[in-house]
Amino acid sequence: MSALWAGLIDDAALFPPGNAPLEKAVPAHIAHHRAWYAQLVGPFISPVGRLDELARELGDDSCDVSVLLPEGPSQLAPAREFSERSVGPRVTAVELVVPPGMTGRQVVAALGEALPADVRVYVELPRSATRNQLLQALEGTDHHAKLRTGGTRAAAFPDERELASWILGCVRRGVPFKCTAGLHNAVRHRDDATTLEHHGFLNIVLATSAALQGHRADTLAALLAQSDPGIVAEQCRRLGDDGIAQARAFFTSLGTCSVSDPLGDLISLGLVAEPAHPHHAESDAQ
Repeated sequence: MSALWAGLIDDAALFPPGNAPLEKAVPAHIAHHRAWYAQLVGPFISPVGRLDELARELGDDSCDVSVLLPEGPSQLAPAREFSERSVGPRVTAVELVVPPGMTGRQVVAALGEALPADVRVYVELPRSATRNQLLQALEGTDHHAKLRTGGTRAAAFPDERELASWILGCVRRGVPFKCTAGLHNAVRHRDDATTLEHHGFLNIVLATSAALQGHRADTLAALLAQSDPGIVAEQCRRLGDDGIAQARAFFTSLGTCSVSDPLGDLISLGLVAEPAHPHHAESDAQ
């Protein structure tokens, strides 16, 4: 398993459109971390209000958890409490939505006082005029941005020009980011069932690399619009290990309700090699 794609997939099985019940999502997540592709899979994403339920479902098992805080810093207390537990969910990240009227500086100040240093923070950037102000507040901190790349409605999907401007803003300010929603697959495509146009995570890798090389937004937008899987895969191969690693240092992960879709795409495009005899990750890591 290539370390280039380590931690790429944050397991959002509980969220739309998958909406898996917790009693199925938790065993599936544990199984992912025992599989040959375990290195690819990051934390389990849980709403803050379901942490107790998650702890009960885990029992004697444990897992890394990224906690979703839809009401912002006011919900940090239970996340911190769980981060201090020695068993059950290990809080390794929080993902928060900024409440209306709260400035980026206020968010950063609240985070600095409320969380251990080893808990990664993702601040969701809104599609509004406050986005740049929030991004400016994140510059120079250890915090990350979160970009919403889709949803269940066409209006939830930023087009390639809008997404290009987000990526360029993050790279220019030195702020790593994750993406979430509508990003199940490697390459830009139109979903046959919904007719919605989805971004591809490999397109985002390419656009991030272009931003790091100093290219302008129109170049990034063209890379995000590329829908030929063969071309996108070849462009990724041309980046080489160093180029992909540099892009991944900024584009850290994607949240998706499906682990199998992005994994399957990486395999089919020849960017991840499935072992002839898949076995447990504990053996694979030796």
